[in-house]
Amino acid sequence: MKKLSQLPTWGVILLLVCAIVFFVHAAECSVSAQKIKSRVPTNDETAIRKIIQDQVNAWNRGDAAAYSSQFATDGTFTNIRGQFFTGYEGFLKQHEVIFKGIFKGTTLGQEIISLKFIKPDVAMVETVTSVSGIQAPAPGMVLDSKGRLRTRLLQVVVRRGREWKIVTYHNVDVKPGIPVPEPN
Repeated sequence: MKKLSQLPTWGVILLLVCAIVFFVHAAECSVSAQKIKSRVPTNDETAIRKIIQDQVNAWNRGDAAAYSSQFATDGTFTNIRGQFFTGYEGFLKQHEVIFKGIFKGTTLGQEIISLKFIKPDVAMVETVTSVSGIQAPAPGMVLDSKGRLRTRLLQVVVRRGREWKIVTYHNVDVKPGIPVPEPN
């Protein structure tokens, strides 16, 4: 076998180009594998997505206790009217009132449009929501052309031990003329 110094110059160049192509391709495969891995939800992401789905299920049953179950004892809550409540009890009581009143028998649709981990144990979840079946909208409440209340809901969740809890729940209604994605 010829030594590297005995190969013609073009042979050395060809060998180097092949080596570079090989290493670049190997690096791209590694990056692609990492991107695919990053699309697989982590246990924490799955737990947070479950909170959102549990909210939908509880709302659609009109179950204020279940809807409030992941709300932190020291959490804060701002509703679409701008009312502000502190703590689990305030969150629960407000949902007991609305599930017996204006939102009785309504159906919630909710889709995550952003889920960002600020720290390993803190995440922000933004959803677009759709509440249908409102019989008598409250003064100032605007329904879309399909008779739904549309909101953007921002929740900050914190992992405490093994559980994720909602520490901030801030809901704003979407005003007429503002585009908002349809929840699935």
